[in-house]
Amino acid sequence: MVMNELASIRKRGRVRATSKLELVSTGEILEDKLKKGTLQKGLLLEFKKDSERLLLAVALKPDGKKNWMVSDQNGITTSIKPQQVTFIVPGAENFEPTEISDFVQKAHDNLDPALLEFAWNELLEKNKSVTVQELAEMIFGSAEPLETYCVHLLLSRDEVYFTVLESRGLSVYGPRTANQVDELLRRKLAKDAAEKEFEELVQFLRSAKQMPPQEKPPRSSWKAEEKTWHKIESLEAFAIDSCKNDDQKKTAGMILKAMGLAKTSSAAVNLLIDIGYFPGHVNLDLLKLNLPTDHRDEILSAAESLLSASTDFDEADRTDLTHLKVYAIDVDEADELDDALSATRLQDGRIKIWIHIADPTSLVQPGSIIDKDARRRGTSIFLPTATYPMFPERLAMEGMSLKQGKLCNAVTVSVVLHSDGSVAEYLVENSIIKPTYMLTYESATELLHLNLEEEIELKILSEAAALRLRWRREQGAIDTATLETRIKVTNPDHPEPSIKLYVENQADAAMRLVSEMMILCGEVMATFGSHNNIPLPYRGQPQSNIDTSAFAHLPEGPVRSAAIVRTMRGAEMDFRNPIRHGVLGLPGYVQFTSPIRRYMDLAAHYQVKAFLSGDSPPFSAGELEGIASSVNMTNRVVRRLTNSSLRYWILEYLRRQPKGKRYRALVLRFIKDRTAAILLMEIGLQASSWVSIGVQIGDEVDVQVEEAHPRDDVLSLMEVEAV
Repeated sequence: MVMNELASIRKRGRVRATSKLELVSTGEILEDKLKKGTLQKGLLLEFKKDSERLLLAVALKPDGKKNWMVSDQNGITTSIKPQQVTFIVPGAENFEPTEISDFVQKAHDNLDPALLEFAWNELLEKNKSVTVQELAEMIFGSAEPLETYCVHLLLSRDEVYFTVLESRGLSVYGPRTANQVDELLRRKLAKDAAEKEFEELVQFLRSAKQMPPQEKPPRSSWKAEEKTWHKIESLEAFAIDSCKNDDQKKTAGMILKAMGLAKTSSAAVNLLIDIGYFPGHVNLDLLKLNLPTDHRDEILSAAESLLSASTDFDEADRTDLTHLKVYAIDVDEADELDDALSATRLQDGRIKIWIHIADPTSLVQPGSIIDKDARRRGTSIFLPTATYPMFPERLAMEGMSLKQGKLCNAVTVSVVLHSDGSVAEYLVENSIIKPTYMLTYESATELLHLNLEEEIELKILSEAAALRLRWRREQGAIDTATLETRIKVTNPDHPEPSIKLYVENQADAAMRLVSEMMILCGEVMATFGSHNNIPLPYRGQPQSNIDTSAFAHLPEGPVRSAAIVRTMRGAEMDFRNPIRHGVLGLPGYVQFTSPIRRYMDLAAHYQVKAFLSGDSPPFSAGELEGIASSVNMTNRVVRRLTNSSLRYWILEYLRRQPKGKRYRALVLRFIKDRTAAILLMEIGLQASSWVSIGVQIGDEVDVQVEEAHPRDDVLSLMEVEAV
């Protein structure tokens, strides 16, 4: 019937499309008409309400020099600018606003895109162009307002068959060439397929949102199909502010819009959590910082080769110290044990200490593939939810870490102390040890309090630590001991993971003991390096003349420590000579006790081990400085990640506590007016809260948690009256 109607179209004058015609927008022509005053009361027009909506309206009256008041199809009266008008319906005069809705419905009922294809075939064959009214005559046999508007709608939605031309101030439409149509149809099919695929993804996302947590698709399933993975990858990149290009931003924005969500990173994060792609407590900082967590296959393979070879480069040059009682003291969930201690009292009454450090350089050589990967990582990463070791886990645990009752390679620093705690003599050597005890700080403290005769060596170590602390304070050392919080999350991907919180006092006997022995080792290694001209990463603290008497009015402990720490500047490094470490009260200091978990400690081992074997150090002072620059940058990033992760889980821990629970808080200082910096004693967290008049620095107050939102890093506390 359509073909018959097209064949019987009445012959009328046509405007031929020639190469001289220019593409213009309908809006430009209409604006010109409006300027000429052709718009009249009662005319039916189409206008652009906003970037996404076109509405029909009836012109009511002029509004100023250019604008018009109109009543749209929703019954709303508004003022529009000329450039908003997209079409004036020919022949629709004295139109009533109440008739618009019925007019729109009838127009949409008559839309059939196939009609344009039939008209295009005939017009292409005759190489003719038409106006909207002429095309209405061709298709419907009438150019009445309804039929004309139907054609306008068809043409405004057409992306294939026709293009807009200008001739004598009127909009006319010319047929595209057959090749152009074929190409546009191909693109349209591809676009339709992509839109269908996108809609299917959106439906699946909506479905996944509604699923119970245990039934949501596993993370791996989103990567099964490349097209789906591309979109989810874009959404993830948008969520963590790491889009590689505009295409990823656009894709993420489309998904969020289709899901009815705001185009924000937080909305993307919540969506990815809702569909099960992210766990509820996803560590966004870990994703954003893009730090290496897993080890590449080639690194794991190289590590396995080292373990199977079991080659000890210093086997012939090790002192057998297996007769010593050896204590390894660390946190209860420590994965890598770097250090252990022994002690005895000499016949002259002086104390001799052995500080045993794990010896990873017995397996790993500088410049090897394992070494380069460790240097790139810079440090092991310890988070509440996981540990990401600097070395492959099996290599670190089985080949390097100290193990109870097992023969272990070590670098041992033995020190004899004067009665005042200063160093009388020392020796650095390769050794082999057999750790006797693996103790937690809690169990070591308990043993010290029991004062058992059979554990006299532990008591001697504690005595040595007290001597050292007293001596360092006499040298100007500043005590910065405070509360330290650790959190262990055992099932972080579960909606309600298990959280264990530990608050440790750095002034505790066992922690003091280990800390003092590690500081002693650092002092000896700086002296050893200086006497033997070994380039090492010497650390110092420039504020060597802090007047601690200025803080004497503050209560000793966390309050005074916090005040002193606020005045300190960052540490400095030298790679040729020791520099004074004022805070520790030492003439020089080298970090040497954690070579499995800190690369600069490992580098110090390389240097010292080369000297012990009679070889030249592998790194010059300049090379060490370059290595330190890169490693320290990574370490700063890791420190930021560690701090943010710890704070997140502390806030999550607080969020779960019973409403109204009280916490003891120590007032550290006043920030402004009655807003104070406080330390939650049971939590080990510094926060802020308003405190009542009369409360002073060093006083304890009771507070309650009003709000705790870990994802938004919000913690609101309120002082409550003491019971």
